[in-house]
Amino acid sequence: MRKGKKYIESAKLVDRSKLYDTDEALDMVLKTAKAKFDETVEIHVKLGVDSRHADQQVRGAIVLPNGTGKNVRVLVFAKGDKAQAALDAGAEFVGAEDMVQRIQKENFFDYDVVIASPDMMGLVGRLGRVLGPKGLMPNPKAGTVTMDVAKAVKDAKAGKIEYRLDKTNIIHCPIGKASFGVEKLSENFNTLMNAIIKAKPAAAKGQYIRSCVVASTMGPGVKVNAAKIGNN
Repeated sequence: MRKGKKYIESAKLVDRSKLYDTDEALDMVLKTAKAKFDETVEIHVKLGVDSRHADQQVRGAIVLPNGTGKNVRVLVFAKGDKAQAALDAGAEFVGAEDMVQRIQKENFFDYDVVIASPDMMGLVGRLGRVLGPKGLMPNPKAGTVTMDVAKAVKDAKAGKIEYRLDKTNIIHCPIGKASFGVEKLSENFNTLMNAIIKAKPAAAKGQYIRSCVVASTMGPGVKVNAAKIGNN
């Protein structure tokens, strides 16, 4: 893939052999975020676990103190009082069988988070094949299968993100927008990293945080010194 001129210029600013302290790394990311839009800042953390083993999964959800900067659209599967509570909390879409039909027949995916009350999971299970690959399937560990759908909606709107390992044992998460500045991004970074460290499986051996890279949407990756973020 050919890199653009701005990317090449930005990449020259980054010392590839250096492990930066968190704030220094984030400052470098902001200097290299040169796109015309407000770029998302992402974190990529490689862990010393094996995601193929059930006892080495790392997964959870956390509300970032400064949010993600993204307008999050929420779909809730609920009925009766819970459906009303979800609407009152600001959910864009609320339904039950009608929403399943809409997703199956119309390929409706105009939302970022899916929440369900536990009694709806039999129904939502039919959508596993379409919601699963998109990372949208409600899950109790992520707090998206819950009796308190109103709180889940508010959390999602406030900047709740889910972190989970991919097949290569890396966690990819947004931690805000370039316009946040270093201080807010640093708070979000530390909140997420502390959650990942707390989620360390008992079965994990050796160095837990192998590497950590931060980058903006269009910018180069900047390596963070993992030893300084509560490693091991």
